Amino acid sequence: MTEKISVIGAGSWGTTLANLLSAKGHDTLLYVYEEDQYVQMTSLRINQKYLPGIQLEKALKFTHSLDEASSFARTIVLAVPSHAVRGVMNVLNAHNLSEKLFINVAKGIENDTLLRMSQVIQQVSGVNDSQIVSLYGPSHAEEVSRGVATAVVSASSSLESARKVRQIFRTDYFRVYSSADIIGVELGGSLKNVIAIAAGIADGAGFGDNTKAALMTRALVEMTRLGVKMGAQVQTFSGLSGIGDLIVTCMSRHSRNRHVGEQIGRGKTLQEVLDEMVMVAEGVKTTRSVHQLQKEYKVEMPISEEVYKVLFKGKNPHHAVRDLMTRDPKEELSDSFI
Repeated sequence: MTEKISVIGAGSWGTTLANLLSAKGHDTLLYVYEEDQYVQMTSLRINQKYLPGIQLEKALKFTHSLDEASSFARTIVLAVPSHAVRGVMNVLNAHNLSEKLFINVAKGIENDTLLRMSQVIQQVSGVNDSQIVSLYGPSHAEEVSRGVATAVVSASSSLESARKVRQIFRTDYFRVYSSADIIGVELGGSLKNVIAIAAGIADGAGFGDNTKAALMTRALVEMTRLGVKMGAQVQTFSGLSGIGDLIVTCMSRHSRNRHVGEQIGRGKTLQEVLDEMVMVAEGVKTTRSVHQLQKEYKVEMPISEEVYKVLFKGKNPHHAVRDLMTRDPKEELSDSFI
């Protein structure tokens, strides 16, 4: 079964997914925001800025018009940074979206509103929540674009929709599971970016594997604790968008969020690090949202809170680790786990 699909966003992940879909035989149109990038990709069939070295499928089409991308297909993949989702949806909302299927791959929690990406899409478009699916999991574009074996999860309040997206994307190297817990999947995929910054800070500041293992393990408790309070299923955080995404984002050289933390751990300011980056590190903005969420839901999230203090309050990373290590002792698997 082939589909007409518009992919909005030609960063590394959007380009990778568009290429995958085109290679699978779907009639795929990729929206490219930057005009010079659009011209280059159209003529050279390569995304030198965000995905160098990967030749794009001959059948893959490109557009520089959001209007064209919206009218081209009933299935739309949103592959823009999380802070841009609302703006893109506002533009798309000029069209009839009532029959569209939205596949969100942006990972983040909107600042101030504290909405997950599927909630932003629904709020702006007014479509039924069964028409929104999020595709998350441990999946660096640099590896998927080269056909490296990868597993992700498609999640929607409608399991039927999640399964449809599973079928659209699955290949012999890109395995897709399905889930009806879109709350848990979106929170897992978003919160782990904050922890990846913590892992990078530990690396940059000279701490060891023991430290990173402790951070990741206890961070999973934090993620689960908040997720359950917000309506997620506890077991989702043991899955691909929970511990799976946490592992790859905290450990990989490809991780932009881990890179941000590492540079800060080495003594750079947040602004200095961001000024040097081409691509977006979603965890920076998500850290602000998590700071608000943990207060709103009255959830104990000491690691995430220390990341917030290091990023936005100028706290010394070594002092942050010391404060985490000297907290009052407690049982590991106490009732407060969730």
